[in-house]
Amino acid sequence: MKTAEDQLAKQRESYALEPKSVSKDTLDNAINAVGVAKANLDVVEKQLALTKAGAWIYDIQNQEKQYNALSKAFMASSALLAKYTIRAPVDGVVLAIKAAVGSYVSPQGAYGTYTEGFDPVIVMGGTQTYLEVRCYIDEILIHRLPPEAAMKATMLIRGTNISIPLEYLREQPYVSPKIELSNQRQERVDVRVLPLIFRFKKPDNVNLYPGQLVDVYVAEK
Repeated sequence: MKTAEDQLAKQRESYALEPKSVSKDTLDNAINAVGVAKANLDVVEKQLALTKAGAWIYDIQNQEKQYNALSKAFMASSALLAKYTIRAPVDGVVLAIKAAVGSYVSPQGAYGTYTEGFDPVIVMGGTQTYLEVRCYIDEILIHRLPPEAAMKATMLIRGTNISIPLEYLREQPYVSPKIELSNQRQERVDVRVLPLIFRFKKPDNVNLYPGQLVDVYVAEK
């Protein structure tokens, strides 16, 4: 504003000395410039007063409502993300993932081309300190099984001469058709078997993984 007033004073002095030295249009523009500068000064002073006075209660309430709305939107998005996130109910080891990026997974699981059925999307297991062995006893040999307290079993790893003693856990007392095949040419598939479950501590110097096919010899102590 001070600059505009100085320019107007110079124009008026020149006009007072010689009216023809300053055009009417130039003088009017200088007068208008001072008016605009004064108006701008008033606006800035009012803004300064508002800043010193602090935020209005309406502005604070508006910001609080925006914060609440954004918080609820975040909670809704988090709930939607949790719906599509798979979480295990307990700690464990992921043994297999039957789905790939871009594949379709139905609520029944992932379709297996080998089994021609739906398999679990994710197969999990417990800690790898101990591994369990499921052994199928032919129905014609069930009567020869020793009592649980006297049962002794040894696991033989195929392709090696490694044998590992097994600890008896339990039996599944239901004789069912044999479905676990070892691809042997003379293997019978029309028999019924009794599942027995053993366990052993995983050796440090032997590579063993869940799902591996082994031979089990069961005898009396």
